Amino acid sequence: DMDHDSRLPVDVAETWSLLYTAPPATDAEGDPRLERFLGTLPSAPARVVYLSTTGVYGDHGGAVVAETTPPSPATGRARRRLIAETLLSNWCRERGSELVILRVPGIYGPGRLGLQRIRQQLPVIAESDANPGNRIHVDDLAECCLRALDRSVPEGIYNVGDGDDRTSTWFTSEVARQAGLDAPPSVGRREAEKTFSAARMSFLGESRRIDVSRMRDVLRPAMKYGDPVAGIAASFEADDRI
Repeated sequence: DMDHDSRLPVDVAETWSLLYTAPPATDAEGDPRLERFLGTLPSAPARVVYLSTTGVYGDHGGAVVAETTPPSPATGRARRRLIAETLLSNWCRERGSELVILRVPGIYGPGRLGLQRIRQQLPVIAESDANPGNRIHVDDLAECCLRALDRSVPEGIYNVGDGDDRTSTWFTSEVARQAGLDAPPSVGRREAEKTFSAARMSFLGESRRIDVSRMRDVLRPAMKYGDPVAGIAASFEADDRI
């Protein structure tokens, strides 16, 4: 927590930047935690980088969405993120701070491969019924954050991701293959509607492909894992070292 009465030295106050990664709480409308946090800042940062979600685009039936696509969030989580984006946009404009919003898809990496579900052989949606996948390795996300904090990078919204849109079912099967485990059974969408949780079906109900051209051409992060096969392998190697 930051002290309301604290003050940054003038030379620091003019140049510091803020990376905000905390998600909105699930038990409130909007993001009151972000509002409270902003109220504690002793000065306005030169730049704010905010981690949002590609979920703000909602369902597009598998079509490609870019930063210019109007948001149409369909879930409470995505709506809260969009409210937070708007809050920060207004806050930064009033104070002359630059704002970079990174819209992030599913994050994977060490300890984030879904191995427990695979070992339990929990079913996945059949490949023929699965939606395009959008994901990013945690190391590549960290690289995107570092680039976004660089004030030579233009402010604005950037979709981030590995650009590979193979399905979550493919991803789970590849994790199982590299782990030497049996791939979990698959079920059709009709069966999934009867047995999957509402939250999981909500995820399966949205379909889109994320255009990351602006990330590649303007943000220009040094991505390591454009191929998730390599990203999965690196995640296992990192787990082995821990």
